Amino acid sequence: MRVSELFGKKTVFSFEVFPPKKDSPVEVIYDTLEELKNLSPDFISVTFSAGGSGNGHLACAVASKIKEYGITPVIHLPCINYSKAEIDSTLAEIDACGIENILALRGDINPDIPPKTDFRYASDLIKYLRTRGDYDIAAACYPEVHPEADSFVDDIRNLKIKVDSGAEHLITQLFFDNDSFYEFREKAAIAGINVPIEAGIMPVVNKKQIERMVTTCGASLPKKFVRIMQRYEHNPEALRDAGIAYAIDQIVDLATEGVDGIHLYTMNKPYVAKRISEAVSGIIGASYET
Repeated sequence: MRVSELFGKKTVFSFEVFPPKKDSPVEVIYDTLEELKNLSPDFISVTFSAGGSGNGHLACAVASKIKEYGITPVIHLPCINYSKAEIDSTLAEIDACGIENILALRGDINPDIPPKTDFRYASDLIKYLRTRGDYDIAAACYPEVHPEADSFVDDIRNLKIKVDSGAEHLITQLFFDNDSFYEFREKAAIAGINVPIEAGIMPVVNKKQIERMVTTCGASLPKKFVRIMQRYEHNPEALRDAGIAYAIDQIVDLATEGVDGIHLYTMNKPYVAKRISEAVSGIIGASYET
C-alpha cells in the first residue's frame, strides 16, 4: 500500500518506532510491534541512523516485520552521512524487502562525522529517489521553522522545493502548540504546497524527554504545557498521565480542524500509544466529506 493513497477519506493515524541499537538483537522490538499492531495504525514508520551509527540493516528488518503484520511500513532514509553508493546499497536492501514507502530526510549532522557531499539536502535525495524507482516518498517539515533556516519564508521556500522534487506527503516535527501548526499549514498552502500534511505528536512522559526534544528541534512550550511539567515533574506516574492527556487534547483539536493525519511518536512505548489510540479512535476513524 502506498501511503499517499491513504489520505482523503479519514484522518490518517500512524506510528513511529525506532530499531534497537546496532549491538542489540532486533528481536527486542518485536514485543513492541506485537502490541502496536493490535491498535491498527494506517502505517508505521521506522527510523534509520542519520549519524552513521550503522543500524540501517535493523531498520529494514523492523520494516519487514511490520509488513508481516499486514501493516504498511515506511522506512526513514537520511542522506547527509551517506554517499550515493551507500544509498544505492540501502535501496537494494529496501527493494529486496518489498518496501515502497520512504521518508526522505537530510538527517542530523553529527559533529564527529564529516558530512558526505553527494546529497546536501533532502530535496537532493528526493530527486535521486525519483530516478531509482517508483517509491512513495514523504518528507519532513517544521511547523515552527527548521532550526537552521534563516526565516519562516526561507523554510517554506525550501519545503516547496522538496514537494516540487517529488515528495507526495509531509510529516511534521513534533510540536505542542496547535496554533503554530495552523499558521504553518496556512502559509504552506499560500506557497502552493498542496500535499497532505501529517501532524507529528509526541506524548511527553518524563521531563528529560521534553528537555532533549526541545533542545534538538526547538519546539516552543505553551504556558499550559509548562505548568503541567512544573506541577508533576517529581511524580512520574502523574506526569505520564498528564502528558498522555495533553497529547489527546492536541489530537482532538487537530482532527476537528481537519488535519490530514496524526503521526504519533511512540518512543517504543506501547502503553502510551494504546491509551491515546483508544481515546481518539472514534474521532480518528470517522469519515469526512472531501
